[in-house]
Amino acid sequence: MSTPNIELAKGLKETEHLTKVDFKMISFTLAGKDYGIDILKVKEIRKAGNFTKVPNTPIYVRGVDNLRGDIIPIIDLRTMFNLPAETKDKESQENIVILRLDSLVLGVVVDTIEKVVGFASESIQPPHPIFGDINIKYINGVVENAGRLYIILDVDRIFGEPEDVPEAAPLAKPEQAAEEVEAAAPGEPELPLDLKFVGETLAAFGQFHMTPLNRDWVSSRLVEWKKSRKARGLDFQLTQKDEADEFLDAFDSPHSGRLWTTEAIESLAKILSFDASSVVVWNPGCGRGYESYSLAVLFERSFSGKGYKIWASDNDLLNISTAPSLILEDSEVEKSWREFTVESKNGLQFGSDLKAHIVFEFHDLNHPNPLAEVHLAVVRDVISFLKPSDQEKVMTEISEKVRPGGFLVLGTNERLEHPEWKPVGNEIWSVYQKI
Repeated sequence: MSTPNIELAKGLKETEHLTKVDFKMISFTLAGKDYGIDILKVKEIRKAGNFTKVPNTPIYVRGVDNLRGDIIPIIDLRTMFNLPAETKDKESQENIVILRLDSLVLGVVVDTIEKVVGFASESIQPPHPIFGDINIKYINGVVENAGRLYIILDVDRIFGEPEDVPEAAPLAKPEQAAEEVEAAAPGEPELPLDLKFVGETLAAFGQFHMTPLNRDWVSSRLVEWKKSRKARGLDFQLTQKDEADEFLDAFDSPHSGRLWTTEAIESLAKILSFDASSVVVWNPGCGRGYESYSLAVLFERSFSGKGYKIWASDNDLLNISTAPSLILEDSEVEKSWREFTVESKNGLQFGSDLKAHIVFEFHDLNHPNPLAEVHLAVVRDVISFLKPSDQEKVMTEISEKVRPGGFLVLGTNERLEHPEWKPVGNEIWSVYQKI
């Protein structure tokens, strides 16, 4: 056989193998047995504890928890199905799988969360009464994978209408969540299967949601990822959180989480222009404040004749509380920036004149912002970590708040295609101007 034919045969074999993996699930354990839940039903995984008890609820309802502003019920699957569970203190952290079932979002407590398992759906066998720990009507099927036997739970039936839930009290139903991985629009080609699976896993493990905003980056990153994993003799699929984190390490924009360089500031300043005498800047997701202070230095350096106000916000209370008094290491501050800093008893800080232009406030980007109109919105590497429906809502709010001729700065690996915005950025900055 000639070399091209060998390569073709290999390619066909790989394609055949890929097409067989059409079902993925999050695997976990209950009382020493392996279980799974369809990954499309999983919103995310997390550790949590100290839930708020709710009176007059069944014993398996541990209480409610605050999931970034949404109050969700927490169900202990072990108690629900009369399975043994380790006794823990109220303050102890539990392994939680957050489920998204139509309009219902809830968390279920399990013993351990294992990994993502992928296989052919045709290999799933019907349930059998032998699996007596859990009523057979709550089991979708069983499957053997890598020498382990998994019981796949039917969470729609378990947590469906009240008559389907054993002695269940009504559960709170937060706003309906959208699909974590956006489906192809009508007329668009279907996404490759491997790209869809990676997108689903990033949503489950990394709270990163693949949409048109970042799909090009995920696709190109997947090519690099496959090569890197192959060189190490590993499968490209993401099966646990640390692999998802490694995949996303390359997503952060340059100078993320630290002060921007003078070169970066000058590069951005060449793109921006303002016809107003006073400029309003909106900087959600400001973190510890490095980005907001960098923006202030940009205006001091490149737009010194204009007044400006930077409204910086974050939903991390610790970060937003310490941002106004950010302490800097000498190595963090370029020599030419020293004119904007002062020596305090705690160390090097930005001076009060610069700080007067920045307002730090606690705010969740999912909630409306009181700002009426802004000239510049800097929202780098933030929107991609919102679920698709919230991404759309936030982009709508940005479009309403940024005045015509104003600018939006997204993450370097984020792209916006919208008739109201035209790209004006460069190789460092992903910038769009409102038409």
